[in-house]
Formats: sequence, C-alpha cells, structure tokens
Amino acid sequence: MSKLAINGGEKVFDKEADIIGWPPKYDDTEKLLCEIYRSAKWSFNGKYERLFDEKFAAYQKAKYGVFMVNGTVTLESALAVFNIGPGDEVIVPAYTWIATGMAPLYLGATPVIVDIEPDTLCMSPEAFEAAITPRTKAVIPVHLYGSMADMDKICAIAKKNNIRVIEDCAHAHGTMWKDKAAGSIGDIGSFSFQESKTMPCGEGGICLTNDEKIFERLDRLAHIGYPREVKQGCKAEPPPMDLLCRNYRATDFQAAILLGHLKRLEEQTLLRDKNAKYITKRLKSVPGISVQKPGKNVTVQGFYVFALLLHFEELKEGTTRAEIIKALNAEGLAIGTGWGAGEPVFEQNLWNIPSDKYRVEDIRVTREYCGKRMITTSLTWLMLSEEDTSLICDAIEKVMAAYRK
Repeated sequence: MSKLAINGGEKVFDKEADIIGWPPKYDDTEKLLCEIYRSAKWSFNGKYERLFDEKFAAYQKAKYGVFMVNGTVTLESALAVFNIGPGDEVIVPAYTWIATGMAPLYLGATPVIVDIEPDTLCMSPEAFEAAITPRTKAVIPVHLYGSMADMDKICAIAKKNNIRVIEDCAHAHGTMWKDKAAGSIGDIGSFSFQESKTMPCGEGGICLTNDEKIFERLDRLAHIGYPREVKQGCKAEPPPMDLLCRNYRATDFQAAILLGHLKRLEEQTLLRDKNAKYITKRLKSVPGISVQKPGKNVTVQGFYVFALLLHFEELKEGTTRAEIIKALNAEGLAIGTGWGAGEPVFEQNLWNIPSDKYRVEDIRVTREYCGKRMITTSLTWLMLSEEDTSLICDAIEKVMAAYRK
C-alpha cells in the first residue's frame, strides 16, 4: 500500500489546487465590454440584455427569459408573480443555499423545509408530497451540485395538488432532462450567474418560462412595471393592480459577459460531463465512497461542484469525514464539505430567521448524508486533462484503500 502523504509519503496530485482559474476571461468579451462602455447605452432593455434573454432561453429550451440583477431576486420574483404571500407555504429542500429558503420569507410566506434523497441529494418527492397542506402554493426543487431533482415525480405531485413549480437551477446551466432542459420543465426556472457559478458575471440571474402570461408578469415586475416594448420615460399602460413591481434590471455589461460564456457553455458542459462519468466509473468499485447521482433521467449534467459520499460502514471503525478530507488535501486535492459543514439551510451562518417563521419536517437524510458523509470539490476539477483526471482518481483510490476495512 502506498504511504499516505499525510504520513510523509509522496503526494499524488502535486499541482496547484485551482489549476483552471475561475471565472474564465475571454478577449472577445473584453472587446464587447469596451464597446458597450463607449456607447453610453448600458441598460433599460438594452441590446445585449434582450439578446441574452433570447439566446439563453433558447439554449435551455424555454420560450421566454427575463434577465435580472441576481439569482436571489429571480426566486423572489418567480413566487411574486403568483401572488404568493402571507398565509401561504412554499416547500423547499433542507439542503440548499439560503436564498432558496429566504425567497418565500421576503414575500411574507412560510418556507416548509423537507428532506432530500440520499443518492442525488435533491428534494425527495415523497417528502414534498407528505408536507403538502391546504396552504401550500409552490415548491422549489433545487438542482443541486451535480444532480437534478426528480422533475417527473415532483411535477406530477404538484399538478395533482395545484401547486406551482419553481426550479432553482443555480447549479444547472446546460443540464438536460430527457429531451428537456433544466429551467424549462416547471412553471418558472431560476438561474444564478454569481461569480462562482458555471456562467459567472459577478452578479446576475434569469427567470425562464414557457407561458406567455407568466413572462409578461415577470418582465413587468423586474422593470418597475414597464412593458417591454416601451422606452424609458415614455407613457405606458400601468401594470396589473395585483402586481407590485420592482427595479431588478441587470445591464448590458453583465449580459455581454454572459454571452461570452454562452458561446462556450456546450463545449465546457460536455467536458465536465465526460470527466464526471470517467471519475464515477473509476470509483465504482472503490470501497467507502460513491459519487452523487446525476438524477434519474439526466442525459447531460451541468455541474457547480462535484460531490462525493462516504460510506463509513465500509471503512475502518472510527474513521471520520474530517480524517478523509485531511488525507485527500495532503494528496493535493482541494476537498471541502459544501456550505459550512453540510448543515441544513436553517442552520447556516447567515440564516437569522426566528423559528416560528418557518417549518421543518423530518430531515434525517439531510443530516446524515450532507452533515456527515458528503465531501465536495470545485467544478474546475472536471475541466482538466485526461492525465490530471486520472491522477485525481489515483489520489482518491489511494486514500480510500488506506481507510477501508
């Protein structure tokens, strides 16, 4: 057995942790940003804002897109167009970034936090169905890390109970579910373009939909009530009385950056998907570890991070997640535990909401799998050469061999 680097052996992956560097930068994007700056036309239904709306929606197989300032307000807006507010409940998964759980709270609604599946780490359809009450108005399944929630089951349950489906696709750019794409399956799909995301522009987000009436309400809500065809300052028909509108506009600067990423998204997604499948195949027979499943009907998987799960029943008694992470770090792999230490959303550091403002169902799977078993890596891992991808597997195999029973 090879001596672990943590015990003085030679490390397997002797390279910088962030080999690729993120976010990526492109010369054609830099040129376009300069052109936009000199044009002095930067916002309010700008040329590139509208172009990005159309191109990204088409890429994700949706009819309409509304580009906004970030991926938190897109979630809030997706609920607001359905007049969700005080007295209503919105079901969200226990493991997600706080924005998913905060969006209902911004509108005065109650987030209801339910458990996840142990293999995909996405919302359990069964847990969703069990949490439905007469007050349930929407569900927000999160396509987490390298997986998609079971949209067939979730949409069927939602339809039966007259519940709106808002897909949180912050991690799912380019992901395909059968012949559909993430964000085009539910009533609305919400994407984030924050700096760490697969398509980063600093801050940004978009809502996608296939429903023209929903699109018109989303578009008005994000543009202070203006209809799309009206120029700034010109008189227009006011928005519907039941729609409280915001100023959530993004600008041509963010759109230009994203158009550059969109040109390269398919190539990069296919590379990440290919490397993830290679790692999954290599680790299939390695005791004590497995790869997060991509979802039951995923044909191409986009990634935010790459998640692995430890199986302590196959490891030496007393082995901890912290030990495995420390050993993998010593071999040259940047490994972490997701947000915080895999805590449920309502226990994350930035969640400061009184407990009477939300409801938590049985979340034992979340606590076991995210809180104890999950380890995560950067999406840049999946963009390396075949040689480096093989070395990653060598390092994991080496560490797991040292800790197996």
